[in-house]
Amino acid sequence: MNQANVKVSFYLKKSEADADGNCPVMAKLNVGKYSEAAFSVKIKVPQSRWSSGRASGKSVAAKEINNRLDEIRAMALNIYMEQSAVRDGVTAEEVKGILLGMASGQETLLGYFRRFIRNFEKRVGINRTVGSLRAYSNAYSHIERFLQAQYKLSDIPFSALDRSFIDKYDLYLRTERNLAPGTIINLTVQLKTIVGEAIADGVITASPFMGYEPVRPKHVQKYLTAEELHRIMTTPLHRQTLYHVRDMFLFSCFTGIPYGDMRLLTKDNLCLAEDGIWWIKSARQKTKIEFEIPLLDLPLQILKKYSGTAPGDKLLPMYCNSTLNLYLKEIARICHIDRPLVFHAGRHTYATEITLSHGVPLETVSRMLGHSQIETTQIYAKVTDEKIDTDTKALNRKISERFSVVI
Repeated sequence: MNQANVKVSFYLKKSEADADGNCPVMAKLNVGKYSEAAFSVKIKVPQSRWSSGRASGKSVAAKEINNRLDEIRAMALNIYMEQSAVRDGVTAEEVKGILLGMASGQETLLGYFRRFIRNFEKRVGINRTVGSLRAYSNAYSHIERFLQAQYKLSDIPFSALDRSFIDKYDLYLRTERNLAPGTIINLTVQLKTIVGEAIADGVITASPFMGYEPVRPKHVQKYLTAEELHRIMTTPLHRQTLYHVRDMFLFSCFTGIPYGDMRLLTKDNLCLAEDGIWWIKSARQKTKIEFEIPLLDLPLQILKKYSGTAPGDKLLPMYCNSTLNLYLKEIARICHIDRPLVFHAGRHTYATEITLSHGVPLETVSRMLGHSQIETTQIYAKVTDEKIDTDTKALNRKISERFSVVI
């Protein structure tokens, strides 16, 4: 059966008019001669503003209503064509069920997402973190609001997801929610993870993300240069709290340990090797991957300075992450660093400026950062111009010593 056999029309349910004369708008689906279904589109229109199955007039409200009706019609036709492509005998009730996200026996997006979150929650503390759980819960809330705002639906079948859905979700996050590009990438990646899980479970066979490319945020250098690091280390800060925050940040800069792991360090994580070098040995809170870091002089000095000041057997007296970031912004201003400075920049600085720029192999950096894949380390460790210059000069010396030619 082709698309011409499907009719979508709209009418007012005048028997349910309210005191102001506003009537619910109903949609009627006809598939062939004998299959029919009706449902409310969750819109009310005054009887005086309705004509020939459309909102009359040129007002903004009328245009929005008619656009919504056109969208429902298009969705119904698309659902019918998609279902008819894989089986015969698609009925109006089935199209209605899919359109409303209530198709019997079909896996829905939010229903699947809720189960994913429940299973994820069981793994928190084992190989998942509370922060990641919150991120997925936040992504769920955004999709839930999007479905209501865009489609007036409480859920939607996975079979209804297509590239158009992804593009509309992106636009919604960008315009209606006014979110930053980086936040949009995070939210779409989380949705993409759910889609990937659904594909693996056989719920759907193809990804609606095919061809989708989010707008990337402008690149912001995340590591501190040697000169910026020197400024933070030597600039007078005038308040003890700022010195405290600076020291915690410098500990991260010279060890690469992120906030989430640093706040959990205890005396048991300190180990003295046979050669007299102190090490920190622990496991990433986020991934449970073990890491081992030999301590340089500066981190040792910081540990000595704050010895006995942290509660319990903790190594360092840490503020909460948001407080640290707030004070770091003040430190950046005092030190004339004209870009955002957050605590996690310490980890990037360790990977780039402290280790890689001083000749530590990428594989070693990856091991010390507790990464399971070297590709992850490459996100942190950037090759600076100074490193390229140093390596090129060293290469030139070696080549000159080994090869010569008379020209």
